[in-house]
Amino acid sequence: MSNVPSNLKYTASHEWMLLNADGSVTVGITDHAQEALGDLVFVELPEVGAHFDAEKEIAVVESVKAAADVYAPIAGTVTEVNQAAADAPESVNQDAYAAWLFKMTPDNVADLDKMLDAAAYQAVADAA
Repeated sequence: MSNVPSNLKYTASHEWMLLNADGSVTVGITDHAQEALGDLVFVELPEVGAHFDAEKEIAVVESVKAAADVYAPIAGTVTEVNQAAADAPESVNQDAYAAWLFKMTPDNVADLDKMLDAAAYQAVADAA
């Protein structure tokens, strides 16, 4: 069973989000996603300053088994990327919640209210 922290929000496409005190949102892939992908060998991050609509491809993670798109969970502008995750993709396998991929400023922070809570995401992950 995957680790699903209760303080985060989730998408059905296996991204997690953390609302930060400054109003930005930290985004990464879930523990379930990294388990399904296997050993990650490459992470492609978005450009800082780029704006993405919700559910659009924003990043890519590649493993020895497959490549997977990471989707913008909400509309917003990328404010920071975690270069350490790109430099050491295995860090995402080691702790998917510490090895975040990017931060963004949401167009509408209320969009987070539409995301899955931990229990709802666990049901999605269990069904996958």
